[in-house]
Amino acid sequence: MAMGANMFARVSFYPTLFYNVLMEKITRRNWYDRIDDNVILGALPFRSQANELIQKENMKAVISMNEDYELTVFSNNLTKWQLMGVEFLQLATTDIFESPCQEKLHKGVEFINKFLPRDNRIKGLSTTDSPENVGTVYVHCKAGRTRSATLVGCYLILKNDWTPEQAVEHMRICRPHIWLHTQQWEALREFYKNHINRKQS
Repeated sequence: MAMGANMFARVSFYPTLFYNVLMEKITRRNWYDRIDDNVILGALPFRSQANELIQKENMKAVISMNEDYELTVFSNNLTKWQLMGVEFLQLATTDIFESPCQEKLHKGVEFINKFLPRDNRIKGLSTTDSPENVGTVYVHCKAGRTRSATLVGCYLILKNDWTPEQAVEHMRICRPHIWLHTQQWEALREFYKNHINRKQS
């Protein structure tokens, strides 16, 4: 089952990527959208967009939910982002059929936290920091709709003490075409139970 899902994700990657490019051109969809002062949720950042994101959006870091093969042709990997002075975290998750595991979700939120202003950090998360690191984190998968939206939802839950429903409602206001399936909702609710419910009990 897992092998079949991975193969389907690989085969469908380029057709669906080009579909996303088309939809961005002929509809009101944006390639990326700002979720708050420090987080952007977006589709695969093409190499041609990298300098614009750094200069226009004060992008300091990137979190990719993509597998290695998804980054090979059009986007940057760890080495290429580092050469541009951008920190990079890859939390590889199979497209379409898989939701990020709780360990990856926690690691991603912790990574985002170190780029928040010191007085706006999420309490209880370990982090290393320096003032020059404060800025925007670009969180992406292929389309910025499912895998990456799950992680950004977890960030909003923990940062704002929101329920999964509140987090998703906010993301839909900012990026209306996010698309969460049953397994992504389950991941958000598990994250909420593990962090917010435990904190309140």
